[in-house]
Amino acid sequence: MGERRIRQMIEGQPASDGAGVKLNRVISFQRELDPFLMLDEFNTEQASDYIAGFPSHPHRGFETVTYMIDGRMLHQDHLGNQGLLVSGGVQWMTAGRGIIHSEMPQQEEGRMRGFQLWINLPAAEKMKPAGYRDIGPEEIPVIHADGATIKVVAGEFRHGDTVTRGAVSGVSTDPLFVDVALAGDSRLEIPVSNGYSAVVYVFEGELGIGGTTVRKGRLAVLGDGDSITLEAGTLAGRALVLTARPLREPVAHYGPFVMNTVDEIQQAIRDYQNGRLTAA
Repeated sequence: MGERRIRQMIEGQPASDGAGVKLNRVISFQRELDPFLMLDEFNTEQASDYIAGFPSHPHRGFETVTYMIDGRMLHQDHLGNQGLLVSGGVQWMTAGRGIIHSEMPQQEEGRMRGFQLWINLPAAEKMKPAGYRDIGPEEIPVIHADGATIKVVAGEFRHGDTVTRGAVSGVSTDPLFVDVALAGDSRLEIPVSNGYSAVVYVFEGELGIGGTTVRKGRLAVLGDGDSITLEAGTLAGRALVLTARPLREPVAHYGPFVMNTVDEIQQAIRDYQNGRLTAA
């Protein structure tokens, strides 16, 4: 089908979550971005913007991916999992039928920079057992090609005749999650699946995407096609490239719960209030 072109541009909005952590909310439940539900960017050197962290809270019905660029944060949950998220690392959490966890900064000063992405689960998997995986920087494949540095967090990245499998696979929505840094005057073509939702978030410099320049802080929502072309001019650029198979199912959302119907949301609230959210 050819190269994907930009059909919409989104600029993130200031937000606050947890116990007052300041964020840039890039994606916020836009139906056309199915199965991506939310994308938050945190990027500050002011400890007061992040120090209170995300104390214990519940989730049900989706997956969270936390990707740390700079900083240290500790995950703990009711299953007994504990993971220290460090610079370059990832935490992949499947809330399933229910998980109660906290994410707390392990630094009192310095920059904290990274992303949290919410990916929806299909109806058939919303009540499956919760799971958690801590992924160190050394587990994430890194490719150097054509003036680009590509970190493959999830999915399969194809370059020429070589296929690189990311640290995470086997997810039902088949996500591709890559961090691409392009040096000045370089170009990269990324093969992707037709019919999948695809977005590119530029978080350093600027990049040309399908012939249109996208500056730092903007999310490009792409039309259909089987490739994404990124180009850097005299300025270098860096972006998250995200694709996934859309679910095309109803979405009901309330706070930390994402289900298919309002009745299911109300049940999740009751389960949490009655201590049954995480019960098998």
